[in-house]
Amino acid sequence: MLIFNGKNNMQAWGLIVLLVSKAVGHAPTVPDLEQDKSAGVLQSQRGLAEITEMIRTAQLVHQGLVNLQSLDEAGNELGSDSDTIFGNKIALLSGDYLLGNACLQLAGLRNQPLIELISSAVRDLAESNFIGERDQQNNPLPSCPLDCPGMAAGGRDSEPEGAVNFGDLVNNTQPLSLEGVMGNPEREWALRHILGAGSLLGKSCQGAMMLAEQSEALQRRGYMFGKHLSLAWQACIDLEPFGCDHLPPGVRFSLVSAPVLFHLAHDPSLYEEIQKGRESVDNIDFGKVHAAVLKGPGPERTRILQKKHSEAALEVLNDLPPSDARTALQNIILAMQDI
Repeated sequence: MLIFNGKNNMQAWGLIVLLVSKAVGHAPTVPDLEQDKSAGVLQSQRGLAEITEMIRTAQLVHQGLVNLQSLDEAGNELGSDSDTIFGNKIALLSGDYLLGNACLQLAGLRNQPLIELISSAVRDLAESNFIGERDQQNNPLPSCPLDCPGMAAGGRDSEPEGAVNFGDLVNNTQPLSLEGVMGNPEREWALRHILGAGSLLGKSCQGAMMLAEQSEALQRRGYMFGKHLSLAWQACIDLEPFGCDHLPPGVRFSLVSAPVLFHLAHDPSLYEEIQKGRESVDNIDFGKVHAAVLKGPGPERTRILQKKHSEAALEVLNDLPPSDARTALQNIILAMQDI
């Protein structure tokens, strides 16, 4: 509850990996000793679900670190901040402990392609912390919007057809390219959240199918399901602060959320307010940004974005045979529509 701020239920990731494992089943060549017939999954798949949970939790713990000094004052004595220093050390060591245990369990599965796949997801998590501009507390700031004349009049979607498949590399263990991404609202949003979350969930679902000795085509579909599910979930989270007409005092929201990025492409003048946060996002008038975004096309385009990724995830599930696990996954996606 402390890590997830008491309201974010992304702890369900391990459950999603297990449900995908059960919905897909396994090849007849898998030895009986590997199978947990009462649960309908393999022992290795259960281990992979635990590994996914630990990596995700380690990432969130590490994000709780606080920069105690500005770059200009780095290296000076920090005796007056001893409590915060202690908290930083605990967060750093706790995250490292979880990540170390996850790597140990991953190696214990003795599957080299799986190790390479999940290792690339850990790389993506690390890279997500270095994308674009950030303030001194490492809070992300949106990139300067590109010149989008097609967006200026009516908020028309300037994304090319098929943009929902952004990031679907032939070899998804390779790093994602930043070329033509930053400043493009939908692609920048997708890049940030594929690296920060979608890669891990997608590759964990792909890994579960790999352990079940399913075909490479089906493994690929597993990755796409996890990626799209994560992005659909993120779009729901991004919409939450814009569900009310007025932002409560002291409340902040992500400046790289989909509604904000879409609005910046529609009205680049708001970027002047965003630039005040180069030193600290505390300098930004979040109420002003919130009011501007509500009047623009951002929230509606985010709902369309959420629907696109939900439908892409459901399309993968529809190719699987009917089962209770498939129904549970479908219900998770449909429940997002009501958030």
